[in-house]
Amino acid sequence: MLSTVLPVRAAVRSAASKRYDLDFSKLADSELRCAPDGWHAVVALGGAKHRLWLAELPPVGSSVAVDLPLDRNFEVRVRAAHRLWLALERRPIGPPPLTLPILTRHRLILALRAVDGSLEGNSYREIAQGLFGNHRIPDRGWKTDHLRSRTIRLVRAGLRLMRGGYRALLRRNRKDRSKGS
Repeated sequence: MLSTVLPVRAAVRSAASKRYDLDFSKLADSELRCAPDGWHAVVALGGAKHRLWLAELPPVGSSVAVDLPLDRNFEVRVRAAHRLWLALERRPIGPPPLTLPILTRHRLILALRAVDGSLEGNSYREIAQGLFGNHRIPDRGWKTDHLRSRTIRLVRAGLRLMRGGYRALLRRNRKDRSKGS
């Protein structure tokens, strides 16, 4: 199960839990489906889609509880559960739990473009021209230029991603990301 999919079940009713009711009978067929392992729901709340898994559908009007297994994805599930709770509270939910910083996303895009260029047989100079533009590539001194070194690092990073390192993007903490996969 993906780390952002929350396992949900019917909760024991309490006096304050009425505001946290989710009525699964009101979801469209595309938002709720039965599978061999249980029910899968996509609930739009607070401007986001929350993905839920249920072993069985709770009775109409019952409150729900989120089960958070203590596994390696616990931290991501806690963030996803917190976003669901904030949406139910009608408060701002913040960014998705697996959102990467803009500079990291930009570097990953460059790395994938660089490895594509490398796999097509282009030289580092040609890759750099494609990534950064001809005007930034010097006519002389290419072997010692910082863009050559950056291009080589981007190609290597793209190869790591291609060889399974992309899975590390799903892990939240820094130690797990550095392990690759």
